[in-house]
Amino acid sequence: MNLLTLKDWSPKDIREVIDNSLRLKKKKKFLNLMKNKNLLMIFSKPSLRTHLSFDIAMKRLGGQAIFYNLSNSTLGEKESIKDFSKVVSRYADVVMARLYEHKQIEELAKWSSVPIINGLTDYFHPCQAIGDFLTIKEKLKKIEGKKIAFLGDTRNNVAHSLIIGAEKLGAEITISSPDKKAYLPDKKAIGNLKYRFEKNPEKAVKDVDIIYTDTWMSYQISKSKERQRLTDLKKYQINERIFNINKKALFMHCLPAKRGVEVTDSIIDSDRSIVYDQAENRMWSEKGILLKCMKK
Repeated sequence: MNLLTLKDWSPKDIREVIDNSLRLKKKKKFLNLMKNKNLLMIFSKPSLRTHLSFDIAMKRLGGQAIFYNLSNSTLGEKESIKDFSKVVSRYADVVMARLYEHKQIEELAKWSSVPIINGLTDYFHPCQAIGDFLTIKEKLKKIEGKKIAFLGDTRNNVAHSLIIGAEKLGAEITISSPDKKAYLPDKKAIGNLKYRFEKNPEKAVKDVDIIYTDTWMSYQISKSKERQRLTDLKKYQINERIFNINKKALFMHCLPAKRGVEVTDSIIDSDRSIVYDQAENRMWSEKGILLKCMKK
């Protein structure tokens, strides 16, 4: 079973992974469910959380994780994705890939005979979203009916995956950004899925359970656009003024965070910030993802 985007998984599939991950976290025992199995981790983008969380998750399940950096690879120059995929399928039992273009992971999955997990592409970050919804359930006891406000640059893989996940799990998501194509969710990623749009960030955060933001400078943003983006997104910064409008909401960020840009120190370090629990839960949720994809 592949995980390329949450669009391909049913609500039952997602809930099953979240519930199993929480059970694994509660037990906190090393289980040999992946004994003698190998996870190949393919990276074309740098990573802290995706790399370490998958590596440690696999090892705690009794398996082995192998890091493969595409900067030292034949892929794309001397070798096609088809040949690459067919070869690695002979070596590994499951593959996680963190790539720039979503069409690359689709091609990888097309020719693979083992499960492919999307560790991040330009359109989607399903592993992050599953970990985030796990965190919401852990902190708020349930996901259904909970309200999330995502502020800032919402034309990114995390926002897309949260919109898809919210639709499947019964949560409500409000997008708050400038009313410009450059900052709004990409229809190519989310299709006709509905979300609430509120240009005014003060209104967006009222009565929500979660205030969420992400970097304003994703990997694909050129240096020449940074100054304009800082100007356009300035009022969407999560700071004391915004955060104190709603004194019950928890703060989430998928990290890495640019402190002083999309969020201030006082918010990310506050008692209502759950960013480190959120980061830890990547490991627990990826245990669940690995077991689901391997049908364990």
